[in-house]
Amino acid sequence: QLQASGGGLVQAGGSLRLSCAASGRTFSSYVVGWFRQAPGKERDFAAAIRWSGGSTYYADSVKGRFTIFRDAAKNTVYLEMNSLKPEDTAVYYCAARYGYGSAWYRTVNDYPYWGQGTQVTVSS
Repeated sequence: QLQASGGGLVQAGGSLRLSCAASGRTFSSYVVGWFRQAPGKERDFAAAIRWSGGSTYYADSVKGRFTIFRDAAKNTVYLEMNSLKPEDTAVYYCAARYGYGSAWYRTVNDYPYWGQGTQVTVSS
């Protein structure tokens, strides 16, 4: 079970840190991703991290502004979001799947496990 938290209201240019905690299992050998869904739009990939080794992958829209990282002791993945823009407003979801080899997974259908979502609103 995944629990996402940390959303809120922030002004443009501000920062937020989202958390994704796992219960009942560890993230070992998993890839954990963050997706976001704006009103009336599809759920889009934002970032992912490979738990083993910590390698990361970002969508172009967030590259250089968002950082995904993990805390093994807390079995938690974080998404640090800086220089936020109004277009970053969305419900943010974390998701997880078993990772095979060096593949990256960037679509909703790639991930069988999902958290409940946390709202991020960026005001202009």
